[in-house]
Amino acid sequence: MDRIDLKILDVLQRESDIPTALLAERVGLSHTPCWRRLKKLEQSGVIRERAVILDAKAMGLGVSVFAEVRLRQHDEETLEGFERTVLDRAEIVECFSMSGERDYLLRVVVRDIEQYEAFLKKVLLHLPGVGSINSSFALKSVKLTTTLPILVSDRQPR
Repeated sequence: MDRIDLKILDVLQRESDIPTALLAERVGLSHTPCWRRLKKLEQSGVIRERAVILDAKAMGLGVSVFAEVRLRQHDEETLEGFERTVLDRAEIVECFSMSGERDYLLRVVVRDIEQYEAFLKKVLLHLPGVGSINSSFALKSVKLTTTLPILVSDRQPR
């Protein structure tokens, strides 16, 4: 990727629905070369997808829970089973395989604490291989972004 590709990505991650003509103007290209670069970035997998980001509170999902999961065993079947099952649960919006004391860190988004309690009892504790779960509730979101720190030219990443 060159400087122009990085500019394209920098603009796109802030304005995913920007028309190609305007994107081209912003990065200093004409329409067709910009479109070609954009397609190349999509085909190579650098651009995974474009998304609309909803406000969880406005959607009635005001509680974010961070669940630290420890598994009873660490064989391939258990790990893959856990990860497959997590992918099917809409309430789990992020899942990270971790080093250290916990095996996975989940971010769960729910309506309220009562809904999380039910989800914990009926779903999380029954995921493949789960030995223990430690839950922490977010008090507020200070920063939540999907924007990656892209360094374009000599300026600092945003």
